[in-house]
Amino acid sequence: MLILYPEIKPFDTREIEVESPHRLYVEQCGNPEGIPVLFVHGGPGAGCGNLDRRFFDPERYRIVLFDQRGAGRSKPHAELENNSTQQLVADIEVIRQQLEIDRWVLFGGSWGSTLSLIYAETYPEKVMGLILRGIFLCRQKDLYWFYQLGASHVFPDYWEEYLQPIPHYERADMIGAYYERLTGDNELAKMAAAKAWSLWEGRCATLRPNADVIEAFSNPHLAMSLARIEAHFFVNNAFLEDNQILRNAKKLEGIPGIIVHGRYDMVCPLDNAFALHQVWHDSELHIVRDAGHTSREPSITDALIRATRDMSRRFADEFLPSA
Repeated sequence: MLILYPEIKPFDTREIEVESPHRLYVEQCGNPEGIPVLFVHGGPGAGCGNLDRRFFDPERYRIVLFDQRGAGRSKPHAELENNSTQQLVADIEVIRQQLEIDRWVLFGGSWGSTLSLIYAETYPEKVMGLILRGIFLCRQKDLYWFYQLGASHVFPDYWEEYLQPIPHYERADMIGAYYERLTGDNELAKMAAAKAWSLWEGRCATLRPNADVIEAFSNPHLAMSLARIEAHFFVNNAFLEDNQILRNAKKLEGIPGIIVHGRYDMVCPLDNAFALHQVWHDSELHIVRDAGHTSREPSITDALIRATRDMSRRFADEFLPSA
C-alpha cells in the first residue's frame, strides 16, 4: 500500500489580494519545472495543511496549494463577505495567471471536488486533468442527507450531539438554524455551534474512528471557519443551480479524470461519484472498498497517490522529457 511522500517545504509562499477584504495564502512546492497541479481543499472553509503537499511526487510535480477565502492562512479568517462559489472560481484563475501557468491538473476532495468541477466546466481549456476524491455534487438531496435526514440514521449518537445547540422548534431546517447562530452576535453560542457542526462532520468522515481527524475538526480555529463558511454556502445552495455540475458535464469532454470514492462514505455517499462517472465519459471511477470519506484513510491515500502517479505518466513527455 502506498503512503504519502516525505515531508517537503515550499519554495515560494505569497499572499494574493483578491476582492476586498480577502487576501489568499498561496504556496508552491516540488519541482518548479514539473507538471502544475493545484490542491483544492475541502469544506468550504477547511484550509490546507502540510500533509496535503505529500500526495505528489515532488520531483515530477509543481505543487500549488492555496487557502480559499476565509480559510486557513487566508485573511480575514472565517469572513463571509464576498465569499461565493463564483468568486472562488475566479480566485483560482487569478492564481493561475499570477503564477504564469498555462494549464494545470486539479486535485480536490469533497468540496474541493465540487470547486474543481465548477472551475473545469468554466475554464475547460485550462485544465489538463482532474483527480477527485469524495465527490460532492452539492445537490439539494446531498445537503439534506448529511445535515437533515440520512446520515443521522447511521450515526444517531453523534447526531444527538449535533442537535444540541438547536431547540426542537427550529430543527426542521438545521442548516438555517446553525447559520443564524454562526452569524449572530452571541460569541459563546457561535463557538458552541461551530464546534458541534465541525465535530459532526469529523466523526462521520472515516470508516474507523480516527483520533487525528477528530482532533483536527475540534480545533477552534478550523471549526469556526469550517462551520461559518459551510453554513453560509449551504444556506445559499452553494450558489449553484440544483444539479448544475451534472447538467454541465459535457463541458468536461476531453479532460481525463480519476475519481476516488470510499464505498462507505457517509458524508458524500457513493451515488455522487457514480452519477458523475456516468455522464463524464473521460473519467475512471475507483471505488475504495474499505474506506469512508477522508483522504487520511490508508486505502484512500493509496488510491490518490496511484492516481497522481498515473496522471504524471500521462503528461511526462510534455513537462518531464528526460524522465
